[in-house]
Amino acid sequence: MDTGTAYGLRLGAPLNDLAQVGPGTPYGEVLRRYWQPIAKVEDATTRPVLVKILGEDLVLFRTRKGAPGLLHPRCIHRGASLFYGGVEEEGIRCCYHGWVFDTEGHCLEQPCEPELGLHRDRVRQPWYPVEEQYGLIWAYMGPPEKKPVLPKYDTFENLAHDEQLIVDDNGVGGGGPAELDFNWLQHWENVMDPFHVPILHARFSGNQFTPEMALIPVVSYEYTPTGVRSIQHRDLGDGRQLRRVTEVMFPNLRVVASPKLSSGQTNMIGWVVPQDDTSFRIFTVARDADPDFLRKLRSTHEGKAWKDLTDLEHQRLPGDYEAQKSQGPISLHSEDHLTTTDQGVAMVRRMMAKQNRIVAQGGDPAGVIFDEAERVVRIEGGNYFEGAPDAPLLAAAVED
Repeated sequence: MDTGTAYGLRLGAPLNDLAQVGPGTPYGEVLRRYWQPIAKVEDATTRPVLVKILGEDLVLFRTRKGAPGLLHPRCIHRGASLFYGGVEEEGIRCCYHGWVFDTEGHCLEQPCEPELGLHRDRVRQPWYPVEEQYGLIWAYMGPPEKKPVLPKYDTFENLAHDEQLIVDDNGVGGGGPAELDFNWLQHWENVMDPFHVPILHARFSGNQFTPEMALIPVVSYEYTPTGVRSIQHRDLGDGRQLRRVTEVMFPNLRVVASPKLSSGQTNMIGWVVPQDDTSFRIFTVARDADPDFLRKLRSTHEGKAWKDLTDLEHQRLPGDYEAQKSQGPISLHSEDHLTTTDQGVAMVRRMMAKQNRIVAQGGDPAGVIFDEAERVVRIEGGNYFEGAPDAPLLAAAVED
């Protein structure tokens, strides 16, 4: 008798407690306890722009005095959208009746009211705090009394005289649209899946990185105070051993060193920022002397950029976008059959569930910083070659 056919198949459900990001959802509340990058600095201008972050529609602008602001778009007066507002010296003026709000939502003027609004100080437009750092605009969307300091990262501090910070928001390693049209978790947990690299990026779609990355690694995983780390060992066959350290850091950072195997601590970090439950963006910051560093790092498909592939070529040469998008708008996680090589993915999901419980009980999730003296975060991820001058750094990364 034939068994195991698809007849009568009833598919399962997503892990919504981890995948969903809107207000009041378990992991949505975790994400709101950290600063999130929402745009590049140059995106905030005197022309208001709509941004969607964590399921919320917001308006981003920069006053004529240079201060960025992030407000709820529905004017508290009569509901017209501030997207159509006019930006002035101190704030943004609603197009409907001219109420003016500063970057913290204070009502500065009600021009149709006596004396420009005798009681204007009694109302306030909903707003979020924003800061600028590393070429990005960051927003804190959580409880005001829980607002942490905006972290810095050691890999972006103390630049050499010829180095600069480079900011990119061009999708999955350049292999996909800038706005990804599926659930963010399908990408973020993939960072703890080193075994897809020699299959998807080498054996299946051709060698998209280096010959060394096509080798199947021996991998160990460990929890860290701020997330989960994989340590990948590759015998390069020429007397060298490569140890590649990759991290996810809570709530949504990806610390993945160059697949072109530049030696030492990684010079780049990415933030996987959900727009809503079925779309996200990736903001990447790198330090390098070459301003085209991130563009040159993007994977190609038989020499072609992802956007230039035909439908047939997308099918024949799939990359991260195709593998992750094809899981569905939100993957049906209950249908997964995890094995030993999925240990890192399982660890990420368990640690996410733990943060859900901590936040629900009023605690502070992993890696949140309130002390200015602890603001600089140490990054361990990188490519380390045995016997090279950076070997001691590798030992520290593994032993911490």
